[in-house]
Amino acid sequence: MSASRELVLPPRPRNRGRTALVVLAVVAFTVATCIPAIGGVEIDLASIAKNWRNGADKLIELLQPNFAFFPRTVLPMLETLQMAVVGAVIAALVSVPLTLWAAKPTNPNSTGRFVVRTIINVIRSVPDLVYATILVAMVGVGALPGLLTLILFDLGIIVKLVSEAIDSADHGYMEAGRAAGGSQFQINRATALPQTWSLFTNQWLYTLELNVRISAILGIVGAGGIGRLLDERRGFYAYGDVSVIILEILLVVVLIEFFSNVIRKQLTK
Repeated sequence: MSASRELVLPPRPRNRGRTALVVLAVVAFTVATCIPAIGGVEIDLASIAKNWRNGADKLIELLQPNFAFFPRTVLPMLETLQMAVVGAVIAALVSVPLTLWAAKPTNPNSTGRFVVRTIINVIRSVPDLVYATILVAMVGVGALPGLLTLILFDLGIIVKLVSEAIDSADHGYMEAGRAAGGSQFQINRATALPQTWSLFTNQWLYTLELNVRISAILGIVGAGGIGRLLDERRGFYAYGDVSVIILEILLVVVLIEFFSNVIRKQLTK
């Protein structure tokens, strides 16, 4: 037998017919959803050509930021950052027990797990603007309804993503804890939590970044932060001022992402 015999790889399996059928099905479904006669959404592509001038004018105004407006944005942006940080911290504290109750490896009780997951699904199914609108009506205009909205929003994300990550991971160390006679509380505290802190940290930092962006939207309904100022300037068609606010939000989000990456690297060392 020749030692220099070349290794021949088997041909890559191909199923072009099935792939073509899948693509055709997706295209047909997409086209069908755009036909109002059969219940699809009505997409008026002609309006793009008809109104492009309005959009171009707004875009030109946005490209000319009025930096003299910047001092007025400082305090609202600080309020937004306060809302984002406080909301993320409170959500972080509350999310730990909820996540452990929502994941099967850390909560074998199916009834309790079902209740927690149902509550989280209900929280996630309600749009943020609806929360903000209701809370503004309940507690008044200001930062408080925005803060409460951010807490609910963060809980929906953190509990959902971290509990699913716990469900899909292999937890041999928890089996060892059960074999040693530990209670579920002891197992969660001694094994599950140390293994999932990195997951929690990633989601907490992610929600902190999202909170800044969402605060800009919540202000439209009076839920405090930079969004109130953004809505005010938009109402006066002051797009130069709006442009400054957008640039400020972008800068803050980039800075949060930068520091989040630094923290993640430190945690993984």
